[in-house]
Amino acid sequence: MNRREAFTKTCAHQEPERVLVDFGKHIGSFHRLAYQRLREYLADPLLPEEPVILDRMAQNIVIPERLCQRLGLDFRWLVPHWVGVQDIDLDGEPGYLDMWHTPFKWTGRGQYYFMAGHPLGKEDLSISDITHFDWPDPDQPAMFAGLAEQARHWYENTDYVIGADGIKVGVLQIAAQLRGYDKIFLDFALHPDLAHALLHRISELIQEMYRRYMRAVGKFVQVVVITDDMGTQESLLISPHMFRSFIKPYLKAWIEAIKSETDAKVLMHCDGAIRPLIPDLIEIGVDILNPIQTVVKGFEDTFSLKEEFGDRIVFHGGIDVQQVLPKGDPDSIAREVARRIYDLGRGGGYILAPCHNISFDVPPANVVSLFESARRFGKYPLSPPEELANS
Repeated sequence: MNRREAFTKTCAHQEPERVLVDFGKHIGSFHRLAYQRLREYLADPLLPEEPVILDRMAQNIVIPERLCQRLGLDFRWLVPHWVGVQDIDLDGEPGYLDMWHTPFKWTGRGQYYFMAGHPLGKEDLSISDITHFDWPDPDQPAMFAGLAEQARHWYENTDYVIGADGIKVGVLQIAAQLRGYDKIFLDFALHPDLAHALLHRISELIQEMYRRYMRAVGKFVQVVVITDDMGTQESLLISPHMFRSFIKPYLKAWIEAIKSETDAKVLMHCDGAIRPLIPDLIEIGVDILNPIQTVVKGFEDTFSLKEEFGDRIVFHGGIDVQQVLPKGDPDSIAREVARRIYDLGRGGGYILAPCHNISFDVPPANVVSLFESARRFGKYPLSPPEELANS
């Protein structure tokens, strides 16, 4: 059974020969310093010293093909190019404006860029301000340049599952980026017409960007990523009622726009304690849910999560990068991988991955243990972790 056949069975909630393994998207790759540590640990001189930066903000990397093969990754990802970016100086530190005119500033402490302002953050914002804002042009051929050719090459010459990585936009994400989280949440409560005007404009642009993306690569890809965070570690960012009023309709339209152009599955990255929203996400067409953060409220018990939703949505992720990978050792990592594979993979419907980027606080030995354990424990039929521990 090749990888694409295994992906089809996984998404049909049937057991393939083994659990597929993924890593290498803009939300789910190595920070460049983590990569350098891993390269030194592997002592492989054929791995490039300076890999390509994938996500400028997070400073993670495009995983070199040689390392993809070394880790046993079953997916290969098309990554849209950043467009409309302008380098700037912010208080003596390097910074940039993205295509939404949002400023990002460098921090040496975490070795990444952080959001440093909100272009529509003024107190007395009006619908006219939204109408006349300098919105990005969704017709950006440079964003997808060369992706169709790469997709065709992988499609015709390999059996990798081909993914269309996200454009790094989200309805709530961009609204909060432009307005500020405090103000957009107040708008939901006090100025709903203003909030809807902003969300509608953002949604229109996102839909058109993804339509153009899928027209370029949709016939070659098996999965498409969308992102829009809705949760904190302990709770939702907004109530289920507000989600259903302000976000769900636009998210539904976004997914419908994608599926009108491709037969690929939709993988949604949505951080945090979002378990109450899973039925809504299933209803509007999310096929695969990432990241399954086991340290947040509602996701600690992955066995019960599978029991409740496992016949209706595919789980992707599940290997914690906040506590388990940085603080464990290779043996505890192996036990964690075995547990999540069994909990989430019974009956198919699970793709193993770290739940977010691997940062430079993760020991390289733990990285190696993670991916080796995925191959060791991911063969069907699955065995309970307590049996594997004694094997």
